[in-house]
Amino acid sequence: MYWTLELASKLEDAPWPATKEELIDYAIRSGAPMEVVENLQEMEDDGDIYDSIEDIWPDYPSKEDFFFNEDEY
Repeated sequence: MYWTLELASKLEDAPWPATKEELIDYAIRSGAPMEVVENLQEMEDDGDIYDSIEDIWPDYPSKEDFFFNEDEY
């Protein structure tokens, strides 16, 4: 299983919180690349509810990780 920024970004609009099965269903319905579906299928299914992409990929960058001033735009 590997995540890239491009792959993980396909789940930004997912219906959070969601289970593994709900995320797989969302990825398929939204036309996400097959790698996203494969990554989700490889996750352990403990019946956990995922609140955000950070629960799946802890290194997912947040808005604070980008160095720009929103007030300038």
